[in-house]
Amino acid sequence: MSTHDIGADAAALTAELVATDSVNPGLVPGAAGEAAVVDLLDRRLAASGFDTHRVTPSDHPDRPSLLAVGPGEPGTPCLVLTGHVDTVGTDGMDAPFTPVLDGDRLAGRGACDMKGGVAAVVVAAEELVRRTAPVRVVLALVADEEDLSLGTEAVLEALPRLGLAPDAALVAEPTWLARTASLRGYAVAEVTLTGRAAHSSQPEEGVNAVAHLGRLLAAVEERGRHVAASGGSLMVTVASGGESPFVLGRSARAVVERRTVAGEAADCVLSELDELLDGLRADDPTVDARVRLVVAREAWRLDDAGPAAAFADSLDAALTAEGVEQPPPLDAPYWMEAPLWQAAGVPALVCGPAGGGLHAADEWVDLGQVRRFTRALVAAAESWGSARAD
Repeated sequence: MSTHDIGADAAALTAELVATDSVNPGLVPGAAGEAAVVDLLDRRLAASGFDTHRVTPSDHPDRPSLLAVGPGEPGTPCLVLTGHVDTVGTDGMDAPFTPVLDGDRLAGRGACDMKGGVAAVVVAAEELVRRTAPVRVVLALVADEEDLSLGTEAVLEALPRLGLAPDAALVAEPTWLARTASLRGYAVAEVTLTGRAAHSSQPEEGVNAVAHLGRLLAAVEERGRHVAASGGSLMVTVASGGESPFVLGRSARAVVERRTVAGEAADCVLSELDELLDGLRADDPTVDARVRLVVAREAWRLDDAGPAAAFADSLDAALTAEGVEQPPPLDAPYWMEAPLWQAAGVPALVCGPAGGGLHAADEWVDLGQVRRFTRALVAAAESWGSARAD
């Protein structure tokens, strides 16, 4: 067994990653993007014996992700360890890329979401290769999770070209080392309302799209109360309308967000909005509305059995051996990329180190969790690989 201190290595790599600007340019125009972090990890993993591949979407050649493939014979159990290398913006932060250490608390942009998790999977994968563990490990270190998931979609397209058919994927997002039981999905739809302009002193000559918008806002809020009772949500997050005073608004717009639970289709928001608009038209036939789906991501639930569930069991046992008192399973109210892997035929699970201040100015990660998670990953992968090879 290796005497290498992989926990300390993961903590050091976390700080190195935090010090590397990788703010997502899809969220902050002109931001650095992921290239510098991918360069750093590419050099490191190539030197550690991995076959590295930079993967970019065809229409975003400046947004690389990294696939690093460890050695392994055909038939060896194959495990993907994945995390995103992009971060949100740095508003309100004085020195976002200067890691600040206070005991086991490491602060800086991306520390918790999710450079601590990325460092852990990288160091764990290197250790598994050093030990010639009975598992072929593949690292998928992806761009753009915080926006459109361009990186994971490109990686999933690349796997068959590399002859890879992974048995399971671990998404090392921050869960405070809890097993994630489910993730909510989401959809965003845009409703455009069209009226007819007229002077406000003669409203009978026009159609006020702003008034229709107001009725839509009330209808969505009322429906949202019923949706919340089943664990989802429905709300308007952006609304605008009208052009000037003394003129009936000829157009208005609403952005509607729907959170879904496992068993609901993410695009159910379309039928729900159609139903609400039909109700408005029944009261006022002048309502003219069009609905466009902007994005939809499916909800997810951890499999009850199979390779992902088996790895979750192995990881639980390894974390317990590390002295981690297992928190209850996490039903996350937000979305992570496990459903993309699941839909591509790779059973997924979600677990990783955390801290606090996600997307906030005081973001930090608990390096104690990073160290324990790194060691537990190695033990879990060895146990899981051995069991699948038998």
